[in-house]
Amino acid sequence: MSSTRVAAIDIGTNTVLMLIAERRDGEVVAVEEHAEITRLGQGVDRTRRLDDEAVARTLAVLERYAERARALGVQRTAAVATSAARDASNGPAFRERAAELLGGPVDVASGGREATLTFRGALGGLRIPRNAPVAVIDVGGGSTEVVTGAAEGAIRWAHSYDVGSVRLTERHVGDDPPTEAQLEAVRSDARATYASPPAPHGPFTAVVAIAGTATTYAAIDLELVDYSAAPPHGHQLALSTLEAIVKRLASVPLDERRRTTGLEPKRADVIVAGGIVLAEATRALGADTLVVSDRGVRWGLAGELLDAAVNV
Repeated sequence: MSSTRVAAIDIGTNTVLMLIAERRDGEVVAVEEHAEITRLGQGVDRTRRLDDEAVARTLAVLERYAERARALGVQRTAAVATSAARDASNGPAFRERAAELLGGPVDVASGGREATLTFRGALGGLRIPRNAPVAVIDVGGGSTEVVTGAAEGAIRWAHSYDVGSVRLTERHVGDDPPTEAQLEAVRSDARATYASPPAPHGPFTAVVAIAGTATTYAAIDLELVDYSAAPPHGHQLALSTLEAIVKRLASVPLDERRRTTGLEPKRADVIVAGGIVLAEATRALGADTLVVSDRGVRWGLAGELLDAAVNV
C-alpha cells in the first residue's frame, strides 16, 4: 500500500513554505519543498491590517501550492499562519480564502502551538543526544520564538517576542545602507525585548536556529550557489561569524547586497535587521555558536498530519 502523503504549509510574515512529506521507515521524509517570499506582513506593524497587494501575492502562491500538492497525490493538507495573521484586523478573511484554495484548515498558531511545531520540526536529523538541554530560535518577519527543552521533544519553556526582520526594518531602517544610529536602534530594541523574561534552563548543549534568516546566514557563510542542492542543515555558525556577515551586509547598498552569494535577493532588504535579531537572541541564551536547522514549523505540522493518518 502506498504511503500517505501530506502537505504542511507555514504562512509567515515574510515567507510561505510548503513541505510535501511521507513517512518512510518511521521517519518523516520530504518528497518536495517550496519557499516563496511574499511579504504578507508588509506594513502590519504600522497599520494592523494585511496589505491588499501582499494578500494577493500570498494567495497566488497558495493556489500554486495547492495545484502542486494535488499533482503529487497529497491526501491531507493543513496550514498555519503566524505573526502577521495574528496581528491583522483582516486576518480572518485572508485565512478563510486561503483555506478555500488549499482545501484544508488554516489555523492561527497560538504561542504554545507554534512552539510545539517549531521544536518538534527543528531538531529532526541533527543527531543531538536525546536528553540534552537545547534551545531553538525562530526569527520570523514579525516575531521571534524561543523554545527550550530536551532534544527528545519535551518542551520546558517557550516565548514569542514581537521582534522580527520585517518588523524592525520597517520600524528603524530608513537609509540605504542603514546608518549606525539605525543599526543601533534595531540592536537596542532586540536587546530590550529579550531582557524580559530571560529564557531559563541554560546552559544548553546546543542552540538551534531555524527559518530564513538563520539559513540565509549559513548559506552566505558557506557561499552556497544552489541552496536546494545542499541545504545547510546542521551547519555550525559562530556568533562572531554571524556578526561579521551582518556588518559586511550593512555596509553596502541594497543593490550590491542582493548580489551576495547565498542570499535570496528578495530577502536582502530585511536580512540585516534579521541578523541582528538572531545575534542578540544567541547572546541572550549565552551561546557563542548556533546549529542551523533547515526545518521548523512545517516539519512539525507534517509529523502531526502523518500521525493523524495512522490513527484514523
